[in-house]
Amino acid sequence: MMNPRNQTVKEIFLHSCIFLLNTMKPSIVFVLKNAPSNLKLTAHDIQNDIISDAAHETTKAIINELGDDLFVILVDESRDVSNKEQMALVLRYMNNRGCIVECFLAIVHVSDTTALSLKEAIESMFSKHELSLSRLRGQGYDGASNMHGEFNGLKSLILKENEFAFYIYCFAHQLQLTLVEVAKNEDSIASLFQNVGCLLNVVGASCKRYDILRKIQAYIVIEALKNDELASGKCLNQEISLKCVGDTRWGLHYGTLLNLIILFPSMIDVLENVGENGLNSEQRVEAQFLLQMLQSFDFIFNLHLMRNVLGITNELSKSLQRKDQDIINAMELVKIFKQRLQMMRDDGCDLLLHEILSLSQRKVVDVSNLHHYQVELFNVVIDRQLQELNNRFTEINTELLLCAACLSPSDSFSAFNKEKLIRFALFYPFEFLVVDVMGLDNQLETYIIDMRSNPEFSSIKEIGQLTEK
Repeated sequence: MMNPRNQTVKEIFLHSCIFLLNTMKPSIVFVLKNAPSNLKLTAHDIQNDIISDAAHETTKAIINELGDDLFVILVDESRDVSNKEQMALVLRYMNNRGCIVECFLAIVHVSDTTALSLKEAIESMFSKHELSLSRLRGQGYDGASNMHGEFNGLKSLILKENEFAFYIYCFAHQLQLTLVEVAKNEDSIASLFQNVGCLLNVVGASCKRYDILRKIQAYIVIEALKNDELASGKCLNQEISLKCVGDTRWGLHYGTLLNLIILFPSMIDVLENVGENGLNSEQRVEAQFLLQMLQSFDFIFNLHLMRNVLGITNELSKSLQRKDQDIINAMELVKIFKQRLQMMRDDGCDLLLHEILSLSQRKVVDVSNLHHYQVELFNVVIDRQLQELNNRFTEINTELLLCAACLSPSDSFSAFNKEKLIRFALFYPFEFLVVDVMGLDNQLETYIIDMRSNPEFSSIKEIGQLTEK
């Protein structure tokens, strides 16, 4: 089964526009060819009127195709070029040909992006297009806290009015970005990433300093090769560059920390050089401050802690975004990585402290500091990661996805499970009454025999293809 949200709102909007233009192309060409020479279709006012009418007709066509069927909403919020907050809404539903379609409905300006304001905007849009919240059977958002918040997020506000509008985490959203933001709720971790950003700016902003870093690192590699500390060969010991951390640049946080650890000795040498030979006192003081910070136990502990945490969650984040990822495997991966984080919480602190003490050449951490690092920092960071994963992949939506995956036609319907599909029906009591559920047992037995014996269904791989067939 493919990602439940494999397109961005922007892509869906563009596809809707292309579909509209292709549909109207013959009429547009005819009008332009036969128009008088004083045609004013190039005037901005006329173009805006055409765009407005086209949007109205497109929206009308979407609503008519949806009819009284059930649907899912995909919502995203951002600022436009004029710095105004806006919300984009996409409808996801099955058309009369059995195809799952995602249609961009509208962009509306909102006073702010709090969950309550977004919900009011959605209700206003539903009222305008005569859509009922009771027909909503799913909601998908990104990782923003105002969207998925367990108690006051948009997800929860809608679930209070419609308990069957189940929330499914958007696999397309980079999970690592969200988990980094969760970790930053701890002041020490927020300070770590802020200091890393300053460090990269100081060392990487100057071509001269960057050249010094490259030369020092090259010398270290050459000496390690001479002492047989590194293996030589094709594609080994490639040059490592600095990666700037960015909250909207996917996957860079983990790579930044890894490269910083590898280049750590070279960074020390560069900062010592700048601290002694900087062009002015401001540069020298800044380099000396960063040098002191870089060698502190707090910085080294936080650096390696986040390296280990993101090393676990980075694999999960990349796995969830694979286009060929099936839901059963994805949910199994979530379970595995939750277990890995729990194991790290139970047994990983002593190992981490031993590693860091050997690196920092300290022999012991006093008892009061040990409590701080283990209980107030290590445990807290991992607990927040686990809580965030549990909030996004709850028992309900995990079971819902696993039950739905039992309909997959791949490998001659190998994932078929009658008991789970009956459980699946129980999630939607309005669509499956008690009498309907009682009859499902026999119906599913007939269904699976029919599917496996019919050659027309043998080549189908995805549920979407099954619904079309």
